[in-house]
Amino acid sequence: MDEKDIRILAAITEKATGSPEKIHQETDIPASTVHYRINQLREEGIIKNDLFEIDLGKLGLSITLISEVWAEFEEGYHNDVGEKLADVEGVNQVYFTMGDTDFVVISHVANREMVEELIGDFETIDAVNRTSSKFVITTVKNESSPLNDYELDTLVDVLGRPDD
Repeated sequence: MDEKDIRILAAITEKATGSPEKIHQETDIPASTVHYRINQLREEGIIKNDLFEIDLGKLGLSITLISEVWAEFEEGYHNDVGEKLADVEGVNQVYFTMGDTDFVVISHVANREMVEELIGDFETIDAVNRTSSKFVITTVKNESSPLNDYELDTLVDVLGRPDD
């Protein structure tokens, strides 16, 4: 995998398309090269399907890190701190939560050094009091489409009726 592959994957993700022409427009990589590289990425199993789902493990971002973040409470802090956490390089998801933890942050990293940098970046945010992070050992379920988690009848029943 080289820089062109990474740029192509980033364009696929950002533009939500596998069109070689659209990726060419985004990256300036010739459309014929984009087409060839996408086919290679499919053969390697990095692109799993026509939805261009990327296997992060095969890409090299094999460590899923779940971080809990506690922050100083003040008016609107969930927006301010949440946005700052979301801006940290490597952060994929940020959730403001109820209970003892203020935020849950999900990241995908390649190695321990990236974990240290990520946590260091969290701690430079003024309102962050402390963090606690956990490495995922085994992923039991990682469904990218929540609709797949329900029976069709349930979805029709819940989503197909007007609100009470």
